[in-house]
Amino acid sequence: MFDDRYAGDPVAQMHARRGPVQRREVTLARGLVVEHSETEWCGAVVGAREGLVQLEDFRGKVRAFPLADGFLIDGEPVRLVMPKRRPAGRQRTASGSFAVEQQRARTAMPSRIFVEGKHDAELVEQVWGADLRVEGVVVELLQGADNLAAVLDDFGPGPQRRAGVLLDHLVERSKESRIAQAIERGPHGAHVLIVGHPFVDIWQAVKPERLGLGAWPMIPRSIEWKTGICRALGWPAEEPADIAEAWARIRGRVRHFRDLEPALVGRVEQLIDFVTVG
Repeated sequence: MFDDRYAGDPVAQMHARRGPVQRREVTLARGLVVEHSETEWCGAVVGAREGLVQLEDFRGKVRAFPLADGFLIDGEPVRLVMPKRRPAGRQRTASGSFAVEQQRARTAMPSRIFVEGKHDAELVEQVWGADLRVEGVVVELLQGADNLAAVLDDFGPGPQRRAGVLLDHLVERSKESRIAQAIERGPHGAHVLIVGHPFVDIWQAVKPERLGLGAWPMIPRSIEWKTGICRALGWPAEEPADIAEAWARIRGRVRHFRDLEPALVGRVEQLIDFVTVG
């Protein structure tokens, strides 16, 4: 019998090492949701400076990581890069309008735009924020269409104090359409413009292809819509923090107005024109 402990070439038996991980380049953009590979910290991009990228998680906590580190987007390895400088010339905002250079935001004008909830306001700010600041238009929350009449009574619309209102699911025979019709017939009707989009929720105004979907999933009426969407997409949906994280992921795919459905874009533009006229 022979001791074959050293038989064969152990080096030759080793598996070939994998090559370097191929990482797709992704340009940094505010709101982009990424995960830091090493620490598993997941958050939306809120800033970048001196070779660092700042990520804000769904609790509002911000951490900075070296831009050269590895990151993941939906589990895919990516390499984050700074945006390229654009050539000289007139730049456009996310809404498609020409950017106004070196101009401070105007003092808030008396007129207002009201939206149903926080997610609506965040999306409007992300795409139209630069335009609204130049015009001095403030966006306020209704916290639901049911509060619209009381909010308008408190606001007191008038000829120089117009109110533009954006409602979700403003379709024929919906609760929102009945609310809008009652207000239009009431004492504030002449100085209020109520428009809306046909979507159940503002999430649906983001084009599904921006999330790699052919269409938004159909959710039964017996299931709360946001919860149903998260479950249909395989995302956590048990806690409010899960819904907030899902919205951050969706909103992170929006770069400009072309990522939104025209049914929303046209209505927001209509409201801005209404409250800034004169």
